Amino acid sequence: MPPDPTPLALTWPIVAAVLVGALLHAGWNALVKSSGDKPLDTALVHFLGALVALPLLCLTGLPGPAGLPYIAASLVIHIGYYIALAGAYQHGDLGLTYPIMRGFAPLLVALGSSALIHETPSAAAWVGIVGISLGVALVGLAHPGEALHHRKALAYAFANAGIIAVYTVVDGLGVRTEVAHGGQALRYVMLLFVLDGIAYPALVWLRRDATGRRQIVAYARRRWPLAALGGSASIGSYAIALWAMTRAPVASVAALRETSVLFAALLGSRLLKEKFGLQRALGTAVILAGVMALRMG
Repeated sequence: MPPDPTPLALTWPIVAAVLVGALLHAGWNALVKSSGDKPLDTALVHFLGALVALPLLCLTGLPGPAGLPYIAASLVIHIGYYIALAGAYQHGDLGLTYPIMRGFAPLLVALGSSALIHETPSAAAWVGIVGISLGVALVGLAHPGEALHHRKALAYAFANAGIIAVYTVVDGLGVRTEVAHGGQALRYVMLLFVLDGIAYPALVWLRRDATGRRQIVAYARRRWPLAALGGSASIGSYAIALWAMTRAPVASVAALRETSVLFAALLGSRLLKEKFGLQRALGTAVILAGVMALRMG
C-alpha cells in the first residue's frame, strides 16, 4: 500500500463524527433489542441494509482492485462473526454478551495495532482505550456477577470480540488501501454491505424449518420499514468509522465507536424503560474520561 502523506490525527471533528456513528450503531441495536426474535431481526436489518446499499453502490461505482482482497477477507471473517454472534445469543442474553463483544474488541485492536498496521498508541491513547472499554463493561453489564454462570455465552462473546478486532483491522487497512489508490471509502463500504447482507440472513433462513421460514416472511412483512431504517443506520455507522480510519489511528476510532453501548443504554432507558442506575452512571463518567484521554493522545 502506498504511504499516505496525510498525518493521522484524532481531531475533534473526527471524534464528533465517530460519536454520531456510534449513536447510529446504538439505534439499530436498540431496534434488535426491542424485538422478540433477535437473530431474525439482526438478519432482516442486514438484508435490508444490503438492499439500501445496492443503489448507492450503483451511484458510487465499484471500488478499485486494490481494495477487493480486503473485502473478500472481511466477508469470510464476518461469517465467523455471525456464527459466534448466534452462539452468544443462543447461550446468553444480549445484555451479557453484547458489552463483552464490543468492549473487549478495542483492546485487542490496540494490542495488534503495532504489529499489524504499524500504529503504536501513546500512553494517553492507551488510557483512553482502556477507559472506554472499562466504561462500556460498566454500562453494559447490568449484573456482572451472573456472567460466570454463562460460560458458553462468555466463550462465544470473547471469541467474537477477537473476530470483531480482526475485521476492524482488515477493513481499516482495506479502506486505506482503496483511498491510497485513488478510490473512495464509500465505494468500499457499499460493496461490503451489499455482499455482507447475504451471509447472516442465509444462515438464519437455513437454520429454520418450513414453518419457521413462513414465520420469517410474515415477520419481514410487518417489520421491514423499521428494519430498513436500522439497515440504513448500520451503513451510516460503519461508513463513518471506516472513513475516520483513513484520517485517524484505527485503535482510537475502534474504541470511540464502542461508545455505542452507552448510547444504547440511554436509548433503552428512554424508549424501553430500562433502569439506568448508579453503575451505568459511573460507566458513563469513565467513558467520557476515556474519550478525553483518547483525544489528548
